[in-house]
Amino acid sequence: MGKRLRNSFGIAFSMYSRIPMPSCQWTEENMKYVMCFFPWIGLAIGLLCFGWAALAQALDLGAPLRAAVLALIPIGVSGGIHLDGMMDTADALSSFRPMEKRIEILKDSHAGAFAILACAAYFLLLYGTLDSVTMEMMPAYGAVFFVSRSLSAFSVVTFPKMKKEGTVANFSEKAKTRRIQGTALVYLLLAVLWMFAQNPVLGCAGTAGALLTFVWYHRMAIKNFGGINGDLAGWFVSVCELAMPLCMVAASAVFL
Repeated sequence: MGKRLRNSFGIAFSMYSRIPMPSCQWTEENMKYVMCFFPWIGLAIGLLCFGWAALAQALDLGAPLRAAVLALIPIGVSGGIHLDGMMDTADALSSFRPMEKRIEILKDSHAGAFAILACAAYFLLLYGTLDSVTMEMMPAYGAVFFVSRSLSAFSVVTFPKMKKEGTVANFSEKAKTRRIQGTALVYLLLAVLWMFAQNPVLGCAGTAGALLTFVWYHRMAIKNFGGINGDLAGWFVSVCELAMPLCMVAASAVFL
């Protein structure tokens, strides 16, 4: 069991991050618990973001540089895999075509005009948001990446799939569904409690942003694609990691 968990851990980090891992076989047994470790990548990103913010403060670096690097850390760790899914999803949704055509566009590896526009708008809004995240808000903000991946792991083994093949369908088929669902909910509870312990206003705002995005994700995926796949899961992670700090910054401006 211990070796199987270590292998699942390695597969999760090899697939969804650029953090070096020892090689292991992608067998059915080793893939059963991959989604249990997917949120741990978010934990690593959160720690790196907090470390950079503390270093920027110690060196008295300007807010623009601080915000720019905060925006790039998740991309550097993940290799941009989730952002790629967001861009593909933007292309498909912006086509306003029948479902079959949207799915065809989603599968296309080329980036269209709407993908480029969505990516530019995403980073502009993310940069502006992170420029407003103070050092006092960083402990709560660091949990954002853990929350987004916990909810994503839950969706991978719970939501209907767009097709029977593909990364999400493959992981879902081989996963221990109930254990992953339970683990993801425990992770989510711990992260929410952490955010509330840092600041109840930020905790409430961040949780609201995550849950609203999650509900929107489910509705959007079912209505437009008939289910989820890897690109849509990447869309959720990216949008959730913008919606949560945006809600925190807005709540901080109004209530703190």
